[in-house]
Amino acid sequence: MEYRKLGRTGIKVSRFCLGTMTLGMQVGVTTQVGEKESIELIKSALAAGVNFVDTANIYPIGNPGGSEEVVGKALKGERHSVVIATKVNAPTGPGPNDRGLSRKHIMKAVEDSLRRLQTDYIDLYYTHTPDYDTPIEETLRAFDDLVHQGKVRYIGSSNFYAWQLCKALWVSDLHNLVRFQCIEPIYNLLTRDIEVELIPLCVSEGIGVCTYNPLAGEMLTGRHEFGKPPAEGRFTLGNMGKMYAERYWSDVNFQAVDRFKKIAKEHGCTLPQFALAWILSNDAITSVLSGTISPEQLKENLAATEIKLTQEELKACNEVWQMFRPPRPPYYVSPARVPQP
Repeated sequence: MEYRKLGRTGIKVSRFCLGTMTLGMQVGVTTQVGEKESIELIKSALAAGVNFVDTANIYPIGNPGGSEEVVGKALKGERHSVVIATKVNAPTGPGPNDRGLSRKHIMKAVEDSLRRLQTDYIDLYYTHTPDYDTPIEETLRAFDDLVHQGKVRYIGSSNFYAWQLCKALWVSDLHNLVRFQCIEPIYNLLTRDIEVELIPLCVSEGIGVCTYNPLAGEMLTGRHEFGKPPAEGRFTLGNMGKMYAERYWSDVNFQAVDRFKKIAKEHGCTLPQFALAWILSNDAITSVLSGTISPEQLKENLAATEIKLTQEELKACNEVWQMFRPPRPPYYVSPARVPQP
């Protein structure tokens, strides 16, 4: 397993990050993983060299906090060898202050997460999404206090636009506050928009990039057929399934997937392995976050960390992206040039 420094910190994380959104689901909910199986999956990942585990206080669907509880149980005796990431912002109750990035909600949410994780500190604490009602100064001051209290080691942001991350870094510098060391955006063979501004910004400012949705909600597994109902999985998970369908289920994406299947087959690996290896071929990416629901799937996904794609294969992927991306000019004048990390 290869390890990378997280942003400008001295901490090192595995290039494969175990996502836990599907772990700890209540019994009877489709495609999710029970507590016993979840703990076994986490331990198997650790045995394979994974030292980076990602969760959130609203995971999984139908049982908010259940994922953190499973992670806490699985990491007994292993806590200090693992980097735990969790998140704050999403609603955790019916009240108007049971959500967001205000000091009040952050201070309550972190205590709840620490209790569920059975730990006295969180390695990486993300803002799950932006909060347009709370000044970023308030959020960063609350995070700064948590770092000084020893309850959080580092902070990150998820789903931020480049301008939001840039503003946050400026506020941190201006007021000498703790800065975001990592961002967690969507990135996969079908969704590459972060290459325009976000990745260049992160490389320039030394921000780690840990991406999610590497298989485009299972679109890049090749299991589905356009015009037919989706196979049981992410696309059948109620409201979450609708979100994934709106995000990825389109004729254009199915055409692209058919081409990626051929490229992966010629390489001699599965499409999911190829999709993960493609992300890891980008040197600006610190780690790829990938969930799993079985030991077999975990083994298949981990094998992607050993796959090296050729320049010809990367060029073929670029050609597919250019073929199916919206045929209109971007707003920027010149093509983005990513600085070397």
